Amino acid sequence: MGIPQASRRIMLAITLCGALSACSKEKPKPPAPEAGFVVMKTESVPLFVELAGRTAAYEMSEVRPQVTGIVKARLFREGSIVRAGETLYQIDPSLYRAALNQAAANLDNARAQREAAASRAARFKPLAEMEAVSKQDYTDAAATARQASAAVAQNAAQLETARINLRFTRVPAPISGRIGRSLVTTGALVSATQADPMTTIQRLDPIYVDIQQSSADLLALRRHLTGSGAAPSSAAVRLKLEDGSEYGAPGQLQFSEAMVDPATGTVTLRARFPNPQGILLPGMYVRASLSQITQRDAILVPQAGVSRNPKGDATVMLVGKGDKAVLREVTADRTVGDKWLVTAGLKPGDKVIVEGLGRIKPDQPIRPVAAGSPPKPPQGGKGAPGGRG
Repeated sequence: MGIPQASRRIMLAITLCGALSACSKEKPKPPAPEAGFVVMKTESVPLFVELAGRTAAYEMSEVRPQVTGIVKARLFREGSIVRAGETLYQIDPSLYRAALNQAAANLDNARAQREAAASRAARFKPLAEMEAVSKQDYTDAAATARQASAAVAQNAAQLETARINLRFTRVPAPISGRIGRSLVTTGALVSATQADPMTTIQRLDPIYVDIQQSSADLLALRRHLTGSGAAPSSAAVRLKLEDGSEYGAPGQLQFSEAMVDPATGTVTLRARFPNPQGILLPGMYVRASLSQITQRDAILVPQAGVSRNPKGDATVMLVGKGDKAVLREVTADRTVGDKWLVTAGLKPGDKVIVEGLGRIKPDQPIRPVAAGSPPKPPQGGKGAPGGRG
């Protein structure tokens, strides 16, 4: 049997009312996204700069002969460590030993003549007082005695010179350090006036690193120091070697040159590093990292919280009043580790959003939570979307 016409109308009316009732209900609003924030605070931050440099020996001495003669022996191993005072070369001492003996004999002769002259002057003195001899004879005798004494002093000095020259036939190491190759061989004639050294000694522990900094950067640094909020930093320096590895031991900045090299427009800074294992050799190219100033009352923002607008200006998203996101432009010109150094646009206590930024737009309601805390389900729906991402 078919459904009566009246029943059909009733069922159609009921269906239409149900549809209209469902349409009249409002769709639920999506929950506010969760925003992980960090609270800004001020701190003192050392600002590092990386500069090129080259290593230089702490001490270097060119070994030169101080007398002329034939090299009889070389008494060191090339490339070894030598100690100050250690004999490196032996020059033939024959002529200098003979000169020493002659000077000693001359001194004995001068002493004998002094004794004779002094005795003669002593005998003439009472005779001159009695006018047994003329006063002129006594004056001459006294003068001869004084000349004999002067001759003794002269010959004593010559003897000392001969001793020094004989000692110089033994060529010692003037400093302790690593000795290079020998530039003369046994049997070679060397001279006290020669231009070339016999060998070179370098002290490599500690060792210097000469760092080049442009004069423009140095001027900017000094202006920064005269302004507020900056102070000179400690003199610690770190090195990066030519192969990219880090040198283990830190160094200390010693001084800065008081002049600018006109050829390069740079100022030389010198640092000293321990080098017990001899890893650093003179002439090596290195990169030096050092902090010349410390920024006081600095604000550091995690890099995840800083973005750039189409103009290239740095921006951050803050937790504003009423838990709404606020977009703000800041000045962030350099990084410190994994954070941006913000010099303008933020103050202590500001809450910068660093988590969930992909779901947040300016002026949008948010649910602020401390960064790093576990996500919480939004109120009004278990497991609803809107967590940090």
